[in-house]
Amino acid sequence: MPYRPILVVDDESANLAELRQILKDDYRLVFARSGAEALEAVSKHNPSLILLDIQMPDMDGYEVCRRLKSNTTSEAIPVIFVTSLSERGNEEAGFATGCVDYLTKPVSAGIVRARVRTHLSLVLSSQLERSHRDAIFMLGEAGHYNDNDTGVHIWRMAAYSRALAKKLGWSVQQCELLEMAAAMHDTGKIGIPDRVLRKPGKLDADEWRIMQSHAQIGYDILSKSDAPLFKLAAEIALNHHEKWDGSGYPNGLDRENIPESARIVAIADVFDALAMNRPYKDAWPLEKILDFMSESAGQHFDSQILAAFMSVLPEILQLKTEWNLRETHDQANNMSCTVESF
Repeated sequence: MPYRPILVVDDESANLAELRQILKDDYRLVFARSGAEALEAVSKHNPSLILLDIQMPDMDGYEVCRRLKSNTTSEAIPVIFVTSLSERGNEEAGFATGCVDYLTKPVSAGIVRARVRTHLSLVLSSQLERSHRDAIFMLGEAGHYNDNDTGVHIWRMAAYSRALAKKLGWSVQQCELLEMAAAMHDTGKIGIPDRVLRKPGKLDADEWRIMQSHAQIGYDILSKSDAPLFKLAAEIALNHHEKWDGSGYPNGLDRENIPESARIVAIADVFDALAMNRPYKDAWPLEKILDFMSESAGQHFDSQILAAFMSVLPEILQLKTEWNLRETHDQANNMSCTVESF
């Protein structure tokens, strides 16, 4: 069975037996007859869902639910109250403690099965979403695994890309996809040799050709999936070094032939790259960055998208500050761990 067990909690044996009869053919079940036993069962079995009676003598269901939701190891487990209480106030009290649904006694077998199936599918969807995000983070980090001077560059420029897309009228869902996809724009660097990727000086012609290949490598990796997110990420990986005037790589695309996603990411990527220290350069001051980008309008960058970027510059700078603080905090924690290990 794909799910962890369902925990059924009730102080009446008849009620436990009824729910067992309804669910036993489809799910693995564990049982508890009091609030204290319920908490012990959660600790032991880590159930995927809890069907919880409210009126119990030692500890009522509200208190059990409150304790579960206050514990980081059990807060995400969905709780469905199974109760004979039907007053509106009791329902509100239950939702306030963190339950996700109600079943009213006497229970209907069809309704019990439908509610359990619905909430377990939501659990699975949540787990898949977390796995999806984990995969994105790993691919983003993989592209910079041997490029350890980039810090949080990929996440910072992804946040810039989202803010810019929002200004351009992208929907909330599209902006979220773009932010996640943008973080994978340099996935192809995983295929670039260290001697090129980490060279502290200027690349020679052969090294530059090798470096340019990361766009195609990233596309080849990310395009293996038909999921909209990875299709967008592949599009960005391939095209984020194309330039408005056709002088970019790998395919020399120009103007609207370059996908808008890549035109957005190109601006966010260059802005952040210029604003950070690298082995071969110091961070540029803001005024110099903005002058350079303005001079590049109509050549490197889409002028209209660059104008939108300039209009949201206060938000971009706020995001930059927030990510820099996060990076500083992470570095301090890493240093602390290193010192404590000696």
